[in-house]
Amino acid sequence: MTAVTGFVERIKYRNEDNGYTVLSLNVDGEETILVGTFHYIGEGEMVEAEGVAMEHPVYGEQLKVERYEIRTPEDTLSIERYLGSGAIKGIGAALASRIVRKFKKDTFRVLEEEPERLSEVKGISEKMAMAISEQVQEKKDMRQAMIFLQEYGISLNMAVKIYQEYGPRLYSVIRENPYQLADDIPGVGFKMADEIAGKVGIITDSDFRIRCGLLYTLLQAVGNGHTYLPREELLAQGAELLKVDSQEMEKHLMDMQIDKRIVIKRQGEAGTAIVYAAQYYYLELNTAKMLHDLNIRGEASDSQIAGKLLEIQEEENIRLDELQREAVRQAANCGLLIITGGPGTGKTTTINALIRFFEREGLSILLAAPTGRAAKRMTEATGCEAKTIHRLLELAGGVAGEKENSSGGMHFERNEENPLEGDVVIIDEMSMVDIHLIHALLRAITVGTRLILVGDVNQLPSVGPGNVLRDMIESRAFPVVKLTKIFRQAAESDIVMNAHRIHDGEKIDLGKRSRDFLFIKRENPDAIINAMLTLVQQKLPDYVQAKPFDIQVMTPMRKGALGVERLNGIFQNFLNPPSPEKKEREAGQTIYREGDKVMQIKNNYQIPWEIRNRYQIPVDKGTGVFNGDMGVIREINEFAELVTVEFDEGRLVEYSFKQLEELELAYAITIHKSQGSEYPAVVIPVHSGPRLLMTRNLIYTAVTRAKQCVCLVGVAQAFQQMADNCVEQRRYSGLKSRIEELGAESLAL
Repeated sequence: MTAVTGFVERIKYRNEDNGYTVLSLNVDGEETILVGTFHYIGEGEMVEAEGVAMEHPVYGEQLKVERYEIRTPEDTLSIERYLGSGAIKGIGAALASRIVRKFKKDTFRVLEEEPERLSEVKGISEKMAMAISEQVQEKKDMRQAMIFLQEYGISLNMAVKIYQEYGPRLYSVIRENPYQLADDIPGVGFKMADEIAGKVGIITDSDFRIRCGLLYTLLQAVGNGHTYLPREELLAQGAELLKVDSQEMEKHLMDMQIDKRIVIKRQGEAGTAIVYAAQYYYLELNTAKMLHDLNIRGEASDSQIAGKLLEIQEEENIRLDELQREAVRQAANCGLLIITGGPGTGKTTTINALIRFFEREGLSILLAAPTGRAAKRMTEATGCEAKTIHRLLELAGGVAGEKENSSGGMHFERNEENPLEGDVVIIDEMSMVDIHLIHALLRAITVGTRLILVGDVNQLPSVGPGNVLRDMIESRAFPVVKLTKIFRQAAESDIVMNAHRIHDGEKIDLGKRSRDFLFIKRENPDAIINAMLTLVQQKLPDYVQAKPFDIQVMTPMRKGALGVERLNGIFQNFLNPPSPEKKEREAGQTIYREGDKVMQIKNNYQIPWEIRNRYQIPVDKGTGVFNGDMGVIREINEFAELVTVEFDEGRLVEYSFKQLEELELAYAITIHKSQGSEYPAVVIPVHSGPRLLMTRNLIYTAVTRAKQCVCLVGVAQAFQQMADNCVEQRRYSGLKSRIEELGAESLAL
């Protein structure tokens, strides 16, 4: 063991989540590099450390610290160095020298016990003296708080948030009601609070614990796509989580409603009681209100519209069917319009006709879609710039109501006070839009702006909470045009025709020879995997003129012999095998390697990205990477503990090793994660699986993700069972009811 004592000259790297630090220590004028976990440390601090000397292959000699202690500087030179290091705001090297010359070794006692005496030093007023003293005391308090919170297994980053929220009150909060953390601190959920409570010794049936557990259960349901839970289901899930009797919980529901933490409603003919976390009830209610406000009628005559449509068709050399013309007629006279239809029914052609129509009217048009891939496709199809909805709304932060996932303080710059500057807003792939995003979008649209929503209602619902497109259509409160005609070019595609057959419950001839819809029979999972590898590596790239990385394997399941987790490990070894030239990093059960195809699996509104030119100079910057975004690992930096991923449009994002939990390999993805994306070819394993997963709308969504070729590999009977299974997982969403309630109220007036 080697022991050193010196002052921190520079912190070279610091991971704020786990405290891992690389710092330069000045030991009698010589630099020593220390690496290790330092719970709380700043430049200028006096440190006594013990550790093992080691030679890093790149960075040279280092001391791997096993024990350390921050000491108060004792000699005048060390005190002066500390004060002049910038550790205390307002004190530079010259002022530090004057303070130490005045008080010598008594300096720290004066700072803590007689701070007013600092005003005896030239250049320090009485007010400045008190400010310096407060900083010294706060650093001392912060260090003690970090040590205290570490005893409860709280990470350094979280400990800093807790200290900033509560200050000296944190000791009473932790000891008396740690569940308060889940209410006040972004990133603290019930489970973390419950672990702390267990260490503190709080009893299982404490009022705080039950109320926090019920709210946690509702927010977990949000993570599964629901905006509320039926009362009985909430109590049953809560009882399982908390290990207490449901009767013990029931009495707390009324108190939580009085405290405005939850909203209890009666819904349906039977008057079933349903329970919302309060923010989700008001998200739905406000969304319904804004939708009603936009739903106004215009007075353009049908003959005028028909004449302009005729001119557009001649100029663009297109022919619109009656439903497409109806969509344009409705859009000309509606504040809000929904256009829905399956593949090949002309949704893109209709959007193009709408754009040309409104351009002739001299109106400005904004185009957007939920994902980068969908926005890029919209741009290519229309010739006009389309953005993601997040970029359209100028994301500077998180969506209100996503406390569990947000980093706090994030928001959209565009809202009711700074609305979008456009006369017409057209949103594509609306089936992907959840209640958070539609609410944020509507806040930024003023009454009188036309909003046109386009999507396939038969796709899987959004990953986020709610069932927005379906609820809006089923409410029958807004104009809806459903495109049904399959156009000739699309009718030549077996992908399109078979997607419609799947939706309509018709049998599909899997033995038919086809250019773009192939079924390869294999009986067992390993044979299926071998066939898929051959397709992705050898057969399909030349056939669809694409790279193996652009061909997407999609599967219904995460677990099992043909689940995402197993398939990713196998495909990684074949498509991006280990190499001395490729750095790796293991996180959890996954090895991440330079060159790997990865996917973001949760919304991160705060993470920065930048686009660089060929000289590596940033030309564009922003924040936010979203659930389902796909990219490639370009670099793994072991010293800085960073992984650089390149996403669509050349957006480069740096992840700390701690943040790798936000990524997963994406050689194979679940069909749910494919929403809004389109690939040159898709490969889908078809085998037995849970009935709730193996559904018609799941295989319908998978097939419609392919642009040029669908390859199904597996058991024909399993495919047919999937196509026949029209059961859909129930999603508890109340937007339809909120829309209907407001409609009934307006009629009553």
